Amino acid sequence: MTTNLDIRPFLSIIVIVYNMRREAPRTLYSLSTLYQAGVTADDYEVVVVENGSTEPLPAGQVTRYGPNFKYYYFDTKSHSPSQAVNFGVSRASGLLVGLMVDGARILSPGVLHYAILASRAYVNPVVSTLGWHLGPDVQTRSTTRGYSPEVEDDLLKKSSWILNGYKLFEISSLAGSSVDGFFMPIAESNCFFIKKEKFIFLGGFDERFDAPGGGLVNLDFYKQACELPDAHRVIILGEGSFHQAHGGVSTNVSEERNCLLWKEFEKQYIEIRGIKYLKSVKPPEFIGHLPPASLGFIQYSADKTRAKQKPLRRFKSMFKQLLRRTLQGCLK
Repeated sequence: MTTNLDIRPFLSIIVIVYNMRREAPRTLYSLSTLYQAGVTADDYEVVVVENGSTEPLPAGQVTRYGPNFKYYYFDTKSHSPSQAVNFGVSRASGLLVGLMVDGARILSPGVLHYAILASRAYVNPVVSTLGWHLGPDVQTRSTTRGYSPEVEDDLLKKSSWILNGYKLFEISSLAGSSVDGFFMPIAESNCFFIKKEKFIFLGGFDERFDAPGGGLVNLDFYKQACELPDAHRVIILGEGSFHQAHGGVSTNVSEERNCLLWKEFEKQYIEIRGIKYLKSVKPPEFIGHLPPASLGFIQYSADKTRAKQKPLRRFKSMFKQLLRRTLQGCLK
């Protein structure tokens, strides 16, 4: 006889939390079958790893969403999520793992459905969501202009996102790592999916990235995953992850402080990798849909892509003219 306990989930989502009693409940709700569309509890599990928090979540606040939600307290003094991510994946049962190194991110309702679809369409997909910041601007700016967790609480309450998660697009701004929109390569994803075997093949998150928040560890692993020879970078259209203000290491500090942190993080990256960080430019492929609330960002993305391609088209035109003149000179 087969019971639900005998069913191995296809997908395991690893969520790293650190002192997120305010933010994590929204994230967890957005991962539940009460909210996610097109999936059942048998399709996936959520592995929540408390990364040495001094104010941990009550375990019952995680497991209340069903037996597919699991909670672990990872006892560590590290300020990086690297070890916690690797620990979470080691506890994962699924063939596909979703990585959320920041548990303060609310998902839109179709993320899990499209991640599973994409993983079945490609042998080695890296399925990615774009990132948004809740509020009128990226939070490095908005939090210096009066945006706060209290303002955000009111904003979320008035948006009715619990009833329609796509309302989140109407109260958010694209994160810096996703500023070029859907159609251009992104530097990182704060909710992306990869086959567990590929995660293991890459050696997991490099634990030498021990800076607060992990430094560039998420960007580093995402780049490695995208640049595997057989990898397909798949962007989910019409879906995203939405960052809550919570005093994060780099997202909720001033732009000046963020620039200083980037220099520190990049220095560590060079020490570890021996080269300067550059994002993967492998072009994306797409899966998804176009909910009405996302259409403004689709238009924005198309405009950004056209603007980025104009200099390239001019360069190609100049190169063709130069080549034509060179050939004509040779024929004389």
